[in-house]
Amino acid sequence: MFFVDILEFEGLGNRSYLVGGPRSAVVIDPPRDIDQVIAAAARRGVRIAFVAETHVHNDYVTGGLELARVTGARYLVPAAAHVSFARTPVADGDTVTVEEGLVLRALATPGHTPHHTSYVLAEDGRGVAAFTGGSLLIGAVGRPDLVEPRLTEQLARAQHASAHRLADELDDEVPVLPTHGFGSFCSSSQAEGDTTTIGRERATNDALTLDVDTFIAQMIAGLDDVPAYYAHMGPTNAAGPSPVDLTPPGRADAEEIASRLAAGEWVVDLRSRMAFAEEHVTGSFNFEGEGKLATYVAWLIPWGKPVTLLADTPEQITDAQRELTRVGIDRPAAAATGDPATWVRAGEQLASFPRARFADLADVRERGDDVVVLDVRRDSERAGGFIDGSVHIPIHELYGRIGEVPPGTVWVHCAAGMRAAIAASLLDAAGRDVVAVDDGFDAATEAGLILIRPDGTDCAGRRTPFSAGPTVRCWGAWSTDRR
Repeated sequence: MFFVDILEFEGLGNRSYLVGGPRSAVVIDPPRDIDQVIAAAARRGVRIAFVAETHVHNDYVTGGLELARVTGARYLVPAAAHVSFARTPVADGDTVTVEEGLVLRALATPGHTPHHTSYVLAEDGRGVAAFTGGSLLIGAVGRPDLVEPRLTEQLARAQHASAHRLADELDDEVPVLPTHGFGSFCSSSQAEGDTTTIGRERATNDALTLDVDTFIAQMIAGLDDVPAYYAHMGPTNAAGPSPVDLTPPGRADAEEIASRLAAGEWVVDLRSRMAFAEEHVTGSFNFEGEGKLATYVAWLIPWGKPVTLLADTPEQITDAQRELTRVGIDRPAAAATGDPATWVRAGEQLASFPRARFADLADVRERGDDVVVLDVRRDSERAGGFIDGSVHIPIHELYGRIGEVPPGTVWVHCAAGMRAAIAASLLDAAGRDVVAVDDGFDAATEAGLILIRPDGTDCAGRRTPFSAGPTVRCWGAWSTDRR
C-alpha cells in the first residue's frame, strides 16, 4: 500500500507532495518552510528517504536542499539543471526504490523549463501516480516563457510533446498530481477543479486535443504578466537557498514605525481591507493577510527593501512571515499588533478613506462629478471590457506610475476588491484622495455603467462613446481572478 499526502499552499497556488509506504517516503517539490513537511512525515511515521525537484522553480524558494540536509535524504534534481550544490542528478528513466515494491521513475518532460522532469510512482510495476510539476497541469500546462523569452516557442513545442509523452506512457486512471496550476502564475491558465487523471486530460487538455501549431499559438497568445519577483527565484534556487528563520520579529513601537516610514521602508498592514480603510497609519500599505499576500507584496516591493508588518494578532504576523519566506522575503524588520491607535505617536491621527460599490460610482457619474476611475486589473482582464473613460494601470505597475494618475478623486477598482484595496493604500500613501471600490466587476453593468473594449466598441460591438443608451452586458467576459 502507498499513500499520497497533499501539502497545499493557497497563497502561491502550489502544492507539494509527501509520498511513500509504511516506512519510507519521498517529498516532491517541497516548500521553503520545511517544518510542516517534517511534521507530516512524523504523523505518518515514515522516514523521508528522498527529496525530489521537478525543476528549478521560478515562483517560490524551495526547501529541498535544507530538507535533504536535515533528514539525510538523497536530493534528486534534474541532471540538466545548472545548480551550485551537491545533489543526486536524475536523468530520463532513472529510478529510485522508495521501499520494496514502490519505485519512483524520472520522466523527462521539458517545456516549463528545458530540464523539467516529472516522476511516475509505480507500485509492483504498475504506474499509480504522476507528479508532473509544471508540465501537465489540470486543464493546462506550465507556461514556457519564464526561462528566456527567446526560448518561449521552442519550450511551448516541448510542452506539447511532453504532455503527449505522459499520455502515451500512462493509463487513463493514473492521477495527475501537478505542483502548479492552483492560482500560481507559473500556469499558462488556471485549473478548474483540484483533481484530474491522465484520461481526463487526454480528453480535455488543449495540449492533448490540439495540433502542436494551434496549441502553441493559443497558449502564447494567452500568457499573462509575469510577477517581477520571479526574476529572483530561479537564481536563489540554483545557488542553494539558506535555511529560514521563523523566530518572531522585534516589536515596533510608534516611534520606530514612523522612523521606518521616514526612511522609505515599507510598512505593510495585514488587516482586512475594511479595517484598513476605516483607520490606518499614514503611509502604510494594505496587503490582506488572507489574500495572495506573498505574491503581491513580492511583486510590488522594490526587491530587498525592509518590511515592517502590522496586524491584529501575533498569529497573523507569524502566518505572514511564513508566507513571505516562501518567496525570499526572509525576515520582517519589525512588527506590531493590537490597537492601531498605538501605532502612531502622541498627537498624530490615523488616516482613512471611503469604500464604495459600483452603484455608488454610477451615481457619482450621473450627478456629473468629475472623478478619475482607475482600473488596476491586468491587461488580459481589461481586454474583456472596461468602464468607459477609465484609466488603466495594472496593480503591479502602479507603485512606479502613481504620477501618471490624473488629478482628482480616484475611484479605484479591480475584479472583486482585494487589489483595489492595495491600490487605494498606495494612492492614499502618496497623498491622493481615493475611494476603494469593493465590489465584483459584474456589478458594474448592473449599476448601469457602460463597458467597452480596447478596440473602441462596446461589448455589444457598437462604436463608442455613447451620449446615452442602455446598459451593455458582457456576461462571461470577466477574468476568473476574483480578487
